[in-house]
Amino acid sequence: MTTDCAITQRLEKDEQKSTALDMILCAWDQALAKGCTPENIATSAIFAALADLIDVYGEEIVAEMTRRLPDRITRGEFSMREGLAN
Repeated sequence: MTTDCAITQRLEKDEQKSTALDMILCAWDQALAKGCTPENIATSAIFAALADLIDVYGEEIVAEMTRRLPDRITRGEFSMREGLAN
């Protein structure tokens, strides 16, 4: 699920994560501004993420990774709203 975005430099791992999240959130805001619902954006983002992970790691490993999601979600690991984040 890669795109034609040009890679201009190699970032450190933590900087890659921060930059990627910033860019994804910017794209999210752009999709909202164009009239997409948060639910449709989220579904599309999850699909794109899973498709890329499967391309890299394969179905079995990604299936195992996703089996751990319910516990991580209930622990608040993905909560970004004020007062909910760890």
